[in-house]
Amino acid sequence: METLQGFQTLVVRRHDDVLFATLNQPDTRNALGAEVTRELAQVMTCAEQDANVRALALRGAGGMFCAGGNIGGFREVLHAEGADGDPIAARNRQFGHFMQRLSSLPVPVLAMVEGAAMGGGMGLACAADLVLATEDARFALSETTLGVIAAQIAPFVVARIGHSATRRLGLTGQRVYGAQALALGLADDLAPDSATLDALEAEWLTRVFRCGPRANRQFKNLVNRCATEPNSSLLDDAALAFARCLRDEGGEGTLAFREKRAPRWRVHFETVTVREAHSVSATPQ
Repeated sequence: METLQGFQTLVVRRHDDVLFATLNQPDTRNALGAEVTRELAQVMTCAEQDANVRALALRGAGGMFCAGGNIGGFREVLHAEGADGDPIAARNRQFGHFMQRLSSLPVPVLAMVEGAAMGGGMGLACAADLVLATEDARFALSETTLGVIAAQIAPFVVARIGHSATRRLGLTGQRVYGAQALALGLADDLAPDSATLDALEAEWLTRVFRCGPRANRQFKNLVNRCATEPNSSLLDDAALAFARCLRDEGGEGTLAFREKRAPRWRVHFETVTVREAHSVSATPQ
C-alpha cells in the first residue's frame, strides 16, 4: 500500500489501483474549503491521467464525511473584489467545474458517508457512482437555512434523486437519515455502523473489480452522455465502443466465462485493507 505525498488536508493511498482519498480536516468537520477541493482535484488528475487507476474511494476522517462548504470562507468571499464580473459568482462557479469534473471522472467513484453529508458534502456524494452510508448518516441540502442556495450541486442532486425530492429537501432543509436516504436513492447500500462500513466498502470494491477496467471507463462515458446527446448519434458511438471492448478485454472476459474461471482483472478486497487505506492515525506500508 502506497501513501501518496504532497497532501495536507487529505490522506491519499493507493492499493490495487484504487485511490483511497480520506478528507482529514476534523476541526472543520471535513468542510470543502479551497485547499480541500484543490487537493481533491489533484487526486482526480491522477485518476484521469493514469490508465491503471480503476476506482476512487472517498471518505471522511473522524466519523464525519463532509459538513459542506467552509462557512468561514463564505465571509471572506463576501468582501472579495474582482476586475471582471461578480467575484462571488465566479468563485461559486469554480466549485461547479469541480463537481462536473468529479461526476465525469472516467473511473467508478465510491463515497462512504458516515456522520453527515451536508450541503456541498451531499453534493459530493451525489456526484459519486456508488454511495455507501451508515444507518445513522444524515444528508441535507442545508444552504437555504443559511439564506443561500445549493447553486452548483443542484444538478447532481436532481440527477441522483429527481426533481421532486430535491425540491422538498432544498425548500425545507430537511435532514434525511440512512433508511430514508436509501429509499430516496441518496444511498445505494447501508451499513449498521462505521465499523461495518469498512466491510461494505470492501464488498462493493470487489464487485467493481469483477468488471473489466477499460470496459468500466467506456461504460461510464457512455452513461454520462445519455442525458445530453441524441439517441441516434450516441448509439452509433456506443456500437463502436462495444467493438473496441470486444477486441480488447472482451476476449479475455468471454474466454474466462467459457473456461469457468475468473478474468485476469478480478481482485478481492478485504475489510482490513479498506480500514488501513482510510486510516489517518498510521501510515500503512
